[in-house]
Amino acid sequence: MESIQILGLAAGICTSSSVIPQLVKTIQEKKASDVSWIMFIVLIIGNSLWIYYGCSKSDIPIISTNIFSLLLNTAMLFCKWKYRRKNN
Repeated sequence: MESIQILGLAAGICTSSSVIPQLVKTIQEKKASDVSWIMFIVLIIGNSLWIYYGCSKSDIPIISTNIFSLLLNTAMLFCKWKYRRKNN
């Protein structure tokens, strides 16, 4: 693997993992009222487009880090749904 690919992987891991603290906090507190549905839907669409782009270029760092990010963003969106407030 070339050093530029390693740099790409490191950058992708840093940006992709930025949602982990929010995901952990949401799971621990079982509260996601402050989380934006729209933001995570846009991120998921963006991740999907990046994966498609990465596949068209056969770029492993782009593909792998965006799959990782897609999974995290989908998990966050699931938590938003799971911990939504229910009207009594």
